[in-house]
This record gives sequence, structure tokens and C-alpha cells, in this order.
Amino acid sequence: MTSYQPWYHGNITRSKAEDLLSKAARDGSFLLRGSESIQGAYALCVLYQNCVYTYRILPNEEKKISVQASEGVPIRFFSVLSELVDAYYSPNMGLVTQLQFPVPKEEEVEDDPEPSSHPPQLPPRNYAASDGKDGEAKCPEHPSLSLSETYLQRLQLVDMTGVPDDHQKAIQEYFRTAICLDAEQVQNGNPNLPGLKKLTMAICKNLNSEISRALPTLEAFQRSLDQQLSPGIGRSRTQIYTDSGQAMSFRVEQLTKLLYSIEEKAKLAVFESVGYDGGHRKSLIPPVTFEVKLESLGISTKMFLKVDVESGKVYFKKSKDGPEEKYFVHNKMLQLVKSQKMHSKLVIVVETEKEKVLRKEFVFDDTKKREGFCQLLQQMKNKHSDKPEPDMITVFVGTWNMGNASPTHNINSWFQCKGQGKTRDDTADHIPHDIYVIGTQEDPLGEKEWTDNLKNELRNITNISYKPVAIHTLWNIRIVVLVKPEHENRISHIFTDSVKTGIANTLGNKGAVGVSFMFNRTSFGFVNSHLTSGSEKKLRRNQNYINILRFLNLGDKKPNPFDITHQFTHLFWLGDLNYRIEFASTEAEHIVTKIKQQQYQELLSKDQLNTEKDEGKVFLHFDEEEITFAPTYRFERYTREKYAYTKAKATGTKYNLPSWCDRVLRKSYPLVHVVCQSYGCTNDIMTSDHSPVFATFEVGVASQFVSKHDPNSASQGGIKFMNCVATLLTKSKTKFFIEYHSSCLEKIVKTSEGENTEHSDGSIKVRFGSQVELIPIISDPEYLLDQHILICVKSTDCDESYGEGCVALRAAEYCYTEFHVTLTHHGERTGTLTGGIQLRTSEGKQTEKLYDFIKVEKDDPATSKGKGSDNTNKSALAHAIDISNPNYMGVCFKAGRAIDKGWSYSLPVADLHLGNLSPKKTVYDVGSRSPTGKAPSPVGEEEKPSEMFDNPLYGAMGKSWPKEQEPQHKGHLPTPDAIFAFPKAADVEADRPPVPTPRNRSFTFSTETKPPSAPVAPNPTSFKKPVMPSRSEGGSGGSANARPPLPVRSRPGLPDPQPPKPTRDYRDSTELPSKHRQPARSGQPQPQPKESKANLID
Repeated sequence: MTSYQPWYHGNITRSKAEDLLSKAARDGSFLLRGSESIQGAYALCVLYQNCVYTYRILPNEEKKISVQASEGVPIRFFSVLSELVDAYYSPNMGLVTQLQFPVPKEEEVEDDPEPSSHPPQLPPRNYAASDGKDGEAKCPEHPSLSLSETYLQRLQLVDMTGVPDDHQKAIQEYFRTAICLDAEQVQNGNPNLPGLKKLTMAICKNLNSEISRALPTLEAFQRSLDQQLSPGIGRSRTQIYTDSGQAMSFRVEQLTKLLYSIEEKAKLAVFESVGYDGGHRKSLIPPVTFEVKLESLGISTKMFLKVDVESGKVYFKKSKDGPEEKYFVHNKMLQLVKSQKMHSKLVIVVETEKEKVLRKEFVFDDTKKREGFCQLLQQMKNKHSDKPEPDMITVFVGTWNMGNASPTHNINSWFQCKGQGKTRDDTADHIPHDIYVIGTQEDPLGEKEWTDNLKNELRNITNISYKPVAIHTLWNIRIVVLVKPEHENRISHIFTDSVKTGIANTLGNKGAVGVSFMFNRTSFGFVNSHLTSGSEKKLRRNQNYINILRFLNLGDKKPNPFDITHQFTHLFWLGDLNYRIEFASTEAEHIVTKIKQQQYQELLSKDQLNTEKDEGKVFLHFDEEEITFAPTYRFERYTREKYAYTKAKATGTKYNLPSWCDRVLRKSYPLVHVVCQSYGCTNDIMTSDHSPVFATFEVGVASQFVSKHDPNSASQGGIKFMNCVATLLTKSKTKFFIEYHSSCLEKIVKTSEGENTEHSDGSIKVRFGSQVELIPIISDPEYLLDQHILICVKSTDCDESYGEGCVALRAAEYCYTEFHVTLTHHGERTGTLTGGIQLRTSEGKQTEKLYDFIKVEKDDPATSKGKGSDNTNKSALAHAIDISNPNYMGVCFKAGRAIDKGWSYSLPVADLHLGNLSPKKTVYDVGSRSPTGKAPSPVGEEEKPSEMFDNPLYGAMGKSWPKEQEPQHKGHLPTPDAIFAFPKAADVEADRPPVPTPRNRSFTFSTETKPPSAPVAPNPTSFKKPVMPSRSEGGSGGSANARPPLPVRSRPGLPDPQPPKPTRDYRDSTELPSKHRQPARSGQPQPQPKESKANLID
């Protein structure tokens, strides 16, 4: 039905079809493409008056196809597409205009310039010219004679003492004649070297007979071990043949592998016999001692901290070999606070026996030692936790192009993150990761052999027998996922798939393999890809990426509009992406010099992946940790000291400049916890021309939720979207609606059609005036605040997506919040969606997460003294914020520039002046390490507490308001309705629907019109750095009349809401909690905090 026709474009994207029609620029231009929403259907795209009209072509039960044209036009059925197109060349067929000008494919045009422009730079060499006229006939003979003479001369210089005479004669005979015959065989296309095989068989005659005798015995022993491990399960085994005609090297290799396999199986048999399961509790991490300096009252004292993970204790010692009398157990270690200014400094907050809280400041030798200490304490807290399910795991992601060479037997440095870049400290060597994901390219090993190698390496390092979750291979591209045994039952919904992107997208030498699964309630996706090679083939790599996005089928395999970038909470993309450094070949030595000097910034500025990513062409909104290691390609094998950047070919010299081909990137949902702990490459694994790359991540996960409340008595939750406006970069003439997808919803929810407004820049602004309320299946905040809503803007004509995005419900934890989401489709930016969201949950509280245990704090002289309780100091305390991972705020910072993350949230400025219901904390964690962190603004004795839920997670981004520009808040928020605390609609702007709040402070860096001047607020503060969000703009004072109306849950006559349990945050010494302090109730004045004696370090 789809035989070649010039107007049929196959599975091109909708946006590509629009571009082709726009370039045609003639009414009646048309093309056909595959439908994105219905399998087996097509889309007819027609250009008329600079707009693209799309009509679906659907098959019926009899496989006849018809066009869904205008109503009132009789439907006609056709057998093939060509008949249909011919018929619609006629007018009055129900289309906006008749078909006139078919738009041909552009694929052939794109591929031609690349090969045609490259050869002139590589002039061909004529090897026969140097041999004269007879060179072509003499070529096979001349190198053979030269080769024979060369090796006979070398043989004379070798000491042959101890070599049997018959072996000496055999070697001489081979060099004299057989090596020439082998050379001729190679030239004729036979690489088997029969002469060499005959020689090795003669030399190893006795060894060969011994192997033939030993192999059956070893195989029988191996089978007995298999039966012992898996009784009753018959498995077909690949036998090692005893054919004496096989190459000797192959037989020795098989013997070696068999011995390794027997050793592995024997270990497993012994482990099982003694009940050893290799689980997390069996993993023994030896005690580690750190030499530190204790900072107290400006005096540094040398001390030693000994961490014993297994016993759950941290010892504080004055000398390395001193007594271990003073220690704190794991549940008395309250918090670790990292210094942002001094990277080797760490504050440890502990609780004493008398229930006092001590805040001790230590300085480590370097940052890596501090990180190793923090990781060990996290491991200790996790190991001795009484929680049934983990809320944080660590993930190792590794990629290696093996160069079709078997690895060495020791690749421990890869899994221990040793080498160059951001690496782990030696003290963390024995800390196991929860999940290991290993991607390889040009992998010469079989699946079982490679998996066994990986399990052996990990067992040697961690003493844990990891369990394979998924293995998937496409030719020599492979991905392996291994998990701790204790997590095996937490893994579900495992899917694997592959996409070929080789020649004509039919060969699997290039492409991708992927794995996805659920870890409890958190979804993970991993993609290992090997993209097109060649410095000049950047555009083909970009197309490889788009094809993988479109056709890699992971997760929920039923048709839906979301590709893999939106399907998973965390998506990791690894592999040999093959993007190169865009330098001229004459700059090769300059590049090598820069690498030796470890000056990478100039090279990274010309990195193709960075430039294409910055322009939004590939990996839109993906994150990559800063690269601080040398290019991983192209080395001479068996050394890491020299780059082999030239390769002689028949067409001339090909340049492969040193490049960062091997990469690890990730993309996560908004407001989730994920931190990259390491990113680098090894420098001691040298069998390939690529170095292995490693990356490790600390990832927050959600456990399976079991409500503690009676579902019949719990109040119903609600999610309300309002004032949504979509700006779409399209020329399509159609109507649009929104679909809301989420696992917390029983079904997909659709809106009514929006109102279109066309703009001169070619975009369409669609206003969805109606409010949409979504009813979640569970209303408990512990469950609901971890959920995300996937949004899709679709067309009514073809039911195809014009852009997808994601909104985190945590953004609306306390009050109405506006959002701004970049819409994407098949990896391309297709527009934006703005609107508001408000959340209603049942009563409940969130539990503290393991990742809340570590905070990162900016040093501030006003907060480090730990004294003073006046209003000025407390106002300054609110500026002690956590900026360790700005990704939570929708932007990240690299090389001093902000990178859009694809989403941002904002709160009404009035909300920033309101305190939280919890009186316990004065410093708020912005969420850079914990998206669940909570803290209040400080409230004095004579100030009333907040009467409205505050959202401390989202402060304003940008400069604080000057005194003369402090916005006025009076009367902005009208009375909420009876169900939601939703503000009513306000005045209407020209091109967007009513907005219920004043203009919000957004976490993007766009230039905005300054607000009108307003009265000066008390205790104004300002930012030192405009990129850091703050919660204390304007302080907590202000007249009572300036407060907005109360939401329903806080209004008189209704039960008081339960304040959420705050995450402990002891980053400042003025608010050190004690169990003797009674928490204040909501609606009562909070006492002013007093200076605590626990601030003094004994």
C-alpha cells in the first residue's frame, strides 16, 4: 500500500512535514506521512494560505482507506494510497483545497553534501605508483618476500636455548615459506592464516591432547555444579568441542573460561551451602578513620573521626590510636551540613545523652575526604534504618566502547570510580551501589560471559552477589542491569527494546538498546546508544537521536503521545555518542597540548554535543555533570599516554581528533531528588581505544504507598488546573485540547477546545478558559506530593500531539502556584504552556527522607556566630539557603551561565512574607538536596503566626525588590470558594485568560517590566547573588490588612489543619531543637527563640 511515491514521506515528524510544506510555499502543496496517533493510519498534510491542514487517512475492517474530510462530503474508499491521491487532485472533495503539488522527500539531498565535501580534504594515495608499471602484479609477491626476510633475521637474534630442535625447524620453515602463503590468503580475503594454525598445532601437539582429555572431565564437573545450584531444571549448554582441528588459541581460551566458570560456580555452591546470600546485611564495610580539624571558638584542634558502618557508630578521638570512649550512634547523628564556601568544611549536628544538640565544625583534608565521610554516614543511616522501604538509592551508570577486544581480568577501577574527573575517595571503595547499569559498544563477548564477568568484579569489590534484572543486546551494543539481592522484589514492569540506526536504519552496528523498570513507585529508563561515527557526520548523529526517541518502545507499550523523555521519573542516556571536537585537523597537536595541561574549557566550547544541545537540537533539557576529565577517544591501545588521532586509509589520512565521545546524561521529572556524585573515566583499562566512563547518582525513590487512614473517612483530594495558555510553534490550522495523564488518576482527562489566536511570528496562542479538576485515587499528601501530571496538547483533527510537558504536584503543596512548562515533541521544542495549579489533600504528614540528612549551606557571617535573636539577625537567617543542586529550581548553572530546564514555578509575592505553621526551624532548605525540605520564616514574640499555608520550596528567583519597588499586596487575593482555596479570576490581559494573582516571581531569567512603586516594607533585605532564591524578601512584618484571605483549611469555624512535620534542619546554631521544647500550635504566637548553650562546642 505504501510503495515508493514522491509524496510519501514515511514516519517523518509533524514538525518536519510543516517545514517541508512551508518551504514549498504554494497553495495545494501536499505530502503524506505516517500517523503519530494511530498505528496503520496516515496523515495527509495540505498547505493553503500559509497554513497546514492535516487530514487523517484511516483503514476500515476490509483494509480500505478513506480520508476524514469535511462533513457533508460523501466518504470514498480506496485500495491503495496512490488511488486516493489521484482522486483528491479533483476539486470539491472535502479538503480545504485540491491537491496540486506533491512535495518530494529531502533525505537524499541531506546525505550528499557530507561525503562529497570531505574527500577533497583527504587526497587519495596511489600506492601502486611507487612500484612502477609492474607494481600491481608484484604487490602480492614483494611484501611476502620482505616479510619472510624480516622475520628470519629477527629469529636469528632470539635466544633459542631450551627450545626443542623440531620446534626450531618448524618456526624457521614457517618464516621461510608459510608466512608468505598466509599473506597471500589475507589478500584474497581469507584471514584464517592456515600456516600459523598448522605451526601452533604442531608445537602444542601434547598440550592439545591433554586439553582433549581434560575438557570432558571439566565439563562434567561444571554440569554437576549447575545441577546442584538449580535442581530439576534442565538447561541446554553450549558444549566445548574437542575437535583437534580448532585453533589452539581458541581452545586454550575456552579452557581458561571454563576454569573461571567452574571457580565461580563452586563459590556459589559453597555460599549457598552456608546460607550466604550476598545481601546488603552481609556486605562488610571496614571501619574508616578520617583526620580532621575541629573548629571551635576560632581555634583548630586536630581530631580523628572513625566511622564504623557495621556497628552504626562514629567515634570522636583525639589521637588515631586513642581510646574509643566518646562516640555517637547512628540515630544520634541528626544532620550533616556542608559548607558551600569552604568545600572541605562540614558541620556535624549530634544529640547528646542529655538530649542536648551539639553543632561541631570540622575541616577535612580535601573535598573528596569530606564526600567520602558523608557517603559512609549515609550508608550507615540506611543500613540501620527502621524503615521497611528505602527512600534513596545510589545508581552506577557506566559506558565503554570495548573496541571488539576482550577486557582484562581486573576492571575494578571502573566500578570504584577511580581515574580522572569527579571521582570517589578511597574511603568509599567498599560502599556498594544499589543498581549497576553497564552499557557497552563493540562488545565481543557473549551475554552470559560478560554478565558473569561483571558479577565477579562486583562480588570482589562489594562481597555481594548482584542479581541481573535485564540484559539486552543489539549486535555488539549491550546493556546490563544488576541490582542488590534485597531489591530484586522491588523491581517490576521490566521492558527492553532496541532501535537500529545503521545504514538505511536496518543495520544494528549503530543504534540503541534500552531497559525500563519500576523501583517500587519510581520509574527508571536507561538507554545505551552507539551513534554514527565521523567528525563530519554531526547531523546524522542528531537524526539518530531523534529516531531512537521516536521508536524506542519502553515502559507502557500501548500507544500514547509521550516518548521516553517523559515516560520515566529518571531517564539516563549513556553510550558512545560519537560527538567530536570541532577543530581543524591541523590543530591536533594544539589539542593534545591542552589535554596534557588539563585545560579543557577551550576544547569543550567546541564540543559538538554541547553546541548542538545548547541550540536545542538534541538532548533538550538533559543534564550532564561538568566534564573534568580528558577526552576518552582515540587512544593507542595498551597505553593512555598517547592519542592515535590519525589513521591511514586508501583514500588518505583520516583524522580522529581526541574527543569526549563517551557520555552519560540524564533527565528527571521536576522537583525530584537526584544528585550526581561522580563523573569521570578510568586511566588503567587500556584494551580499547576508548576509556570506560563512569557516573554515579544519588536518587530519591518513592515506596509503595499504604494509607493509614480509612479510605471511606478520608477527605477527597483534588487537583485543579486553571488559566492554561499554550503557545504553539506551528502553522497547522486546527483546534486544540489538553490531555492530563498520571498514575494517580483513574483515567485520562481531556479539556474542551481552546480559543486560537494567531500571531505575526507564526505561532498560535491557545487559551483554555475552563478550569479542570482532577480527582486523584489517593488524597494522602505522603502519596500525592510525589506525583506528577503529564500534559499533552493535542489537535482535534488528527488527535496528534503538538507538545508534551510535566508538572510536579509538589509545586502546589501549600497554595495556588503558577507554572511555565516548555512543550516538546520527539525531542524538539514545540511551544510553551503556562497556567495555575492548586492542590487539595487529606490530612497527613510526610516522613523525613534519608536525603534530608545532608544539607548544603552557604556560609554567612551573620549566621555562623550562632548568637543573637533580634529581628535583624532572624531576617538574615532566612538567607542561609541550600544551593547544592539548583536543578530543583528549574535552572542549572554551568560555566557561569543559566541553562533552561524546561519548567519553572512561581508563587504570589505576598506568600513570601508568610511563615510556615512549624515553629521549629528558621532556615529553609530550598530543596537543592531535598525537594521535601520545609522550614518557616522566623516569627517574633509580638508577631502573629501565619494564617495561610506557605510554600517554602519555591522562593523568588532574581533580585529582591528595592524599597521603592516593593509590590503592594492589599486586596490581591479574593475570597476562595467553598471547595478549593482557589482565588477568583482577576482582570483579563489582552492575550491570556484571567489570572487570580498578581504577576508572579518566576524561576526563569527573563527580563520583566518593573512593578509599580509601593510602600516600603519593614526589614527589607537584598541578595548578594541574584541566582539564589530567597524567602525573606520584605521580612515577616507588615500590617494585618495586607494579609490575603484565609484558605478554607485555615478559616474560622473549621478544624485546624495538622501542620506537616518539618524536616530537621540544623544548619544554623540559633535554632537547635530540644525534646524539652513544646511545639507551638497553629494560630498561637510563637515564642522568640532563645540562645542555646548547646551552641558552645565542648
